[in-house]
Order: sequence, then C-alpha cells, then structure tokens
Amino acid sequence: MTHAVVVVDLGFGDSGKGLVTDSLVRSHAAHTVVRFNGGAQAGHNVVTPDGRHHTFAQIGSGAFVDGVHTHLSRHVVVHPTALLVEAARLESVGVSDVLSRVSVSPEALVITPMHQAAGRLRELARGNLRHGSCGVGVGETVRDALRTGDDALRMLHLRQPLRRQLQQLQERLRGELDEVLRQVQGVAGAEAEQRVLEDPGVADRWLDALSPLYGLAIDDGVLETRLRTTGAVVFEGAHGVLLDEWRGFHPHTTWSTCTPQPALDLLCEHGFKGAVTRLGVLRTYATRHGPGPFPTERPELSRNLPEAHNGQGPWQGAMRVGPLDLVLARYALQVSGSVDLLAVTHLDALERFQCWSMCQAYRAAESHTDLFELRDGLAAAIRLGPPQDLLHQEALTVALGSVVPVYEVRHNVDAGAYVEWLEEALGVPVGLAAYGPTARHVLWCGGRAKPVT
Repeated sequence: MTHAVVVVDLGFGDSGKGLVTDSLVRSHAAHTVVRFNGGAQAGHNVVTPDGRHHTFAQIGSGAFVDGVHTHLSRHVVVHPTALLVEAARLESVGVSDVLSRVSVSPEALVITPMHQAAGRLRELARGNLRHGSCGVGVGETVRDALRTGDDALRMLHLRQPLRRQLQQLQERLRGELDEVLRQVQGVAGAEAEQRVLEDPGVADRWLDALSPLYGLAIDDGVLETRLRTTGAVVFEGAHGVLLDEWRGFHPHTTWSTCTPQPALDLLCEHGFKGAVTRLGVLRTYATRHGPGPFPTERPELSRNLPEAHNGQGPWQGAMRVGPLDLVLARYALQVSGSVDLLAVTHLDALERFQCWSMCQAYRAAESHTDLFELRDGLAAAIRLGPPQDLLHQEALTVALGSVVPVYEVRHNVDAGAYVEWLEEALGVPVGLAAYGPTARHVLWCGGRAKPVT
C-alpha cells in the first residue's frame, strides 16, 4: 500500500512543519520526503528524542531517520552551497551519508552568489519599506528566470561548462542594479554584496565548490519510482499559505506557491494511485517572521512564548506573536482547497496562560468592507480575489493593516478543550497534536486528538 501525506503551513510559516514531518516519517515508516516548493530560505526545526537539533532548509525534515531519502522537486529553488553547508551540519550531529540520500529534479532553478547579492541589494535599497526577504536569493533567481526563460540556470546545467554563462549573468545583474547601487551607497552591508557582482573570480570559486553535487540532478523518474514503492511519502511544504506568491498579502510574500497544489500536481503527473492526506499545520497561537500585516500581533505575549530556535534574523527581523486569527486560518483553508486534517503544535503553551484568545472576526473600515464577508456587521471571512491578481492582494494588505480584531476569550483552556474549540471553529478534524518539541510529544490520531496522559 502507498500513502502520500502533503504537509502545508496554514499561517505565515514557523508553525512546526519540521516537527510534523519528522513525526510522520517515524510514525508512518515513510521512506521519502519530497520538498515540493520554496528553497533555501526555509527553516524547519527538528529536535530528536535524544536531544539533537537541526534547522532543515533544503534537506527533508525526516533525514534524522536512517535510510529516509530527500527529493527536491522542480518547484524548489536550490542553493547549492547552502545545501553543502546543511549536509555538513547534519554530519556533525551524527547523520551519515546525507548527500547520498538526496536527489534533485534537473529542472530546479539554481541560486548563484550573484543572485543572492542582487536580492540583498534590492532589499537594502527599500530601507524601511522592506518586503521581508530572507536574503538567500530565491526571489532574485525566480525573477531572473522569468526574464531569461529557457536560458535560466537549472540543476541540469551543473553538468555543463558554465563559466561564460555565469560571467554573463554577473554582467547583466550588475547593469540592472545600476540605480539600486546608487541608492545603497553607504548602507551597512551593501559593499560586501556589491563586491560579489564585481569580483571576476566568483564564478570559478563557486563552480569549484560544487563538485560533490554534480551527481544529484537525475531524471524525475526517481520520484515516480519512489511513489510506487510500498510505504509512505511525505510532501513537505515550505513557508506558509499566507505568504503564497499569489494568495499572500502583496508585497510581503514569497516567490513560491505554498498551497498543496504543487504537491498534488506532482502526484498527478507521476500517476500516483495511493491514498493522499492533506495535512494543514497551525500553532495554538499565530506567528510572523518579518514585515507585513499581522492583525492580532501582541508583542507582550512573547515574554511567555520563548522561541528556542527562531531568533531575530538579519533580514527578516524578529519573530512576532499574537493570538490565533481564525479569519486568516479560514482564508488559508479556502485558498488551499481545504485540508483533510489539522496538525496543531505548541499545545504545551496553553499551560502558560490562565485565559486564551482566538480572533473570530474584524471590525473593518467601511472603505474596506467589500474585501470581506460580513456577519452581523463584522468581517468574518476574506473574499477570495481573482487568480493572480496582485492588486487585489495589495488591497487586502492595506485593509489588514487597519482592522481591529474581535476576540473570543476562554479561561483555563486545556489541550483537549482547545482541540475541540479549533475543530468547531474551522470545521476540520485535528489529526495530529504536538505537546512539545520532539516526536515523543506528538500524538497522531487519524482524525481525533486527545491530550497525552
């Protein structure tokens, strides 16, 4: 029997996809984790039952389990040098033969040092109007591929002589950023990125470092073979649905489709005939890492909600926290085509508060009410805009920046009561509940979660 589980984050990211994926691999004896979107800006934390920790970026979050394979699909934007660094870090915490358990679609786009530098320079030039880049070059690489089409650098090209192509890329980006370079004169951090675009030796040094990866780009038939192998395959999503390139709140989004759709497309393309479960991940409270609208943000909550592995980043800024926003959760479910089950993490956080809040609706300005479904005069749900309409998404960004959340507050909420509250509010059963940071703290219920005793 074959089974595919598609894991998506129903928030702004950081909901616990690493923990959920690791737990699914262990509980379902999965043999493969497919990264189906995003790139090296992902940060999925896994703490093993014996206390080891790793923040997974490109390698699947099931790699702590012996023999589990990672496949990076064509929808992943690959950062080759970061992949080498991640493999080395995993080796340092006892995970052997990491790269021998990795395959990459030959069609996956490749981030070069020049892409990374160009993306950082654009973000620095925005000053206080930053979009929320993670600084690894994913957006710049996708932007460049949209312009160059068939000439875009992909994993299959790592087998070919590339020096001339990389020199042309360097020259093109340097020319395109002429105005940006003027804007960042004297800005901290800009000089180092500019040197990357000017150094004629960057391409040679980068190519020389990549030799261990040349054999990873193999025909996509490897995925079809694994999907036909008895057992489970976990499709691990990156980022969150609320950051989706088309359905997120522009311009504070990622250059990737974060709904289950890319995973479902891959399953269809490869003729998968087994069972498919779509699993949507939520924390008990909301988080956002970086700028952008966050209606329920309450900075004072962070004192009782420490982040062991999600500190302030040099590009995204600090982790922001607030009560769970059911309006945004319903929107995430809607644009995802719903999910079969919910996975709820950080249930242990309930013990730190005597009362717990969930945002049920908003008070919205009259000028913005056409963007919402109204119930009793309150904005209870977000109206779905036309596909790929960034002007509509930008209008939502403005509206969400001014709404006033309306909360339901309950006292002395335990994990069981919270699960029932969430299931009633969203109409989706909770199938996985996490009461701590490791797989030992996770209960997989297949449709109903109960507190661990």
